[in-house]
Amino acid sequence: MEKKDNQLILKRLGIDTQEEYFVYVRQDCPVVRSEGFESQTRVLVRKDGENIVASLNIIHSDILLPGESGLSESAWQALEASEGDTLTLSHLPPLDSFGYVRGKFYGNRFSKSAFRHIIQDIFDGNYSKVHIAGFISACAGNHLDLEEITWLTEAMVNAGERLDWGRENILDKHCVGGLPGNRTTPVVVSIVAAAGLTIPKTSSRAITSPAGTADTMETMTTVALSMEKIREVVKQEHGCFVWGGAISLSPVDDLLIKVERAMDIDSEGQMVASVLSKKAAAGSRHVVIDIPVGPSAKVRSHLDALKLKYFFTVVGMALNMDIKIVISDGSQPVGVGVGPALEAKDVLKVLRNEKDAPQDLKEHSLALAAPLLELGGKTEPGEGMAMAQEILESGEAYRKFLAICRAQGGFREPDSAPFTHDLVSTQQGKVTSIDNRLLAKVAKLAGAPKAKTAGLECLVKVGDPVLAGETLFRIHAESKGELDYALTFAKTQGEVVKIK
Repeated sequence: MEKKDNQLILKRLGIDTQEEYFVYVRQDCPVVRSEGFESQTRVLVRKDGENIVASLNIIHSDILLPGESGLSESAWQALEASEGDTLTLSHLPPLDSFGYVRGKFYGNRFSKSAFRHIIQDIFDGNYSKVHIAGFISACAGNHLDLEEITWLTEAMVNAGERLDWGRENILDKHCVGGLPGNRTTPVVVSIVAAAGLTIPKTSSRAITSPAGTADTMETMTTVALSMEKIREVVKQEHGCFVWGGAISLSPVDDLLIKVERAMDIDSEGQMVASVLSKKAAAGSRHVVIDIPVGPSAKVRSHLDALKLKYFFTVVGMALNMDIKIVISDGSQPVGVGVGPALEAKDVLKVLRNEKDAPQDLKEHSLALAAPLLELGGKTEPGEGMAMAQEILESGEAYRKFLAICRAQGGFREPDSAPFTHDLVSTQQGKVTSIDNRLLAKVAKLAGAPKAKTAGLECLVKVGDPVLAGETLFRIHAESKGELDYALTFAKTQGEVVKIK
C-alpha cells in the first residue's frame, strides 16, 4: 500500500521531555506544508489505532531523513512505538474550552460546565503547557469565588480514578506548605496507623519548596507504588507514604503542579482544589489541614488563614468530608534540615526519640496527630494529645513507620552530601527573625529537591542568643559548583537570619 503524505516512518531520537509529548519532523516534511503546521502546533498523532496529542517540533538538520519522524521518549512509551512504525499526523479539533479561559481574563465567571470541559481537555492532553499556564494565570490572584473553587475541585476529582476502601473512617492530613522543614507527615501517619486507624497518605513532590513529603520519603523507601500495591500495604499496615503522581488520583492536579512549579505560582483557589481533590479521590473522609502563618510563609496573616479555613471547610462539606483546620506558627522553619535527606534525618530522630531530636517538629507532629485520633474515634475530644504522645514515646510509632516502609519495598537510611559550608554570625546578639523564603531559596540553589542530599541545616531558632563566629546554617550540596552557587546567593541576600 502506498504511503500517504501525512504518514511518516518512526526513528528513535532518545529525547527526554519528562511527561510532555513531542513529535519531531523535518522542515521539508510534506505534512508540514500540506497541513500548514508550525512549530509548537498541537497535533493528533496516530499509530496502529492508538493516538496521543503532542506538540510539533520542526527539525532544521539531517538528524531525520526525508519521510522520517521522531517522538519524545514519553510519547514513544505511550504509543508503545518501535523503529519503522508508521505515524499519521492531523489537526486537532478546535479547542473550544479555552474560550472559557479567555472569558475569565475579561471578567467572566467559570461555570460548572466550563470547568468540566477544561479539566477533561487537560486530562485528554489537548492543552499544551502554554494553555495550562493560561488557565493557571486566569485562576491566580484569588480570582475564583467559593462556588468556582467547589466546581473546579469536583471536576478534578472526576477526571481520574477514585479509591473506595469500603468504609467511611478514612483519615488524612495535609499542610498547605511554605514552611521549610515542616515534615510532619511521616510522624503523624506512623502515630495514627499505630493506633489502628486507616490513613492512606498520598503526597506530592515539591512545587516551589526544597522538598515535598514524597521527595523526603523517597530517601528512605519506595514511594512510586501501583494502586494494587497501595491497597496491599494499607490492608497490612493501616497506612502508607506514597507519591500521588504514580497513580491516577486527580491526575490533572499533577499536570497543573508541574506548570505551577515553573511559574512559581500557588494560588488560593487552586490550592484548595488541589488538596481536596487528592483527598476525595483517595477516599478520605476526615482530614486535618495545617496552615502555617508567618511573615515569610505562604500564608502571611491570620485573616488569610481564616479565609482559607472557610474555603477548605465549605468545599470539604460539598465533597462529604469532615475538615479540621490547625492554624500554626509559620514564623520560622520547623526542625533543622531543609531538603529531602536532611528532613528525613529529622523525622527519624523524632520517631526514634533521640535526645537531639528537633522538639518543634515533635510538638507540631503531635498537635496534628491528636485531632486525627479524635476524629477517628480512638479517644475523646481533648484527649488525643496524650494518646499521640504515648504512641510516639513508647516506640510504637517508629515500629509502625519501619513496618510501612518494609511493606512498600524496604527501609534505608538517608545519605549525606559530600560538600558542606557553614554560614556564621558576624556579631553577638539574639536571633530576631528567619526569612523562610530566602532560606528555602538557598536550599534549592544547593540542588534540593532533585539532589536528594542537598539543602541546608538551620541551626538556630528565633530568640536564640548567638556569639560572633557561631554557625547559623550549614549548606549541603552534591557538587562544588552547586555549593558555590548557593553560597554566593546567601552572601548577597543580606540577613537570611537577622540578629540584633
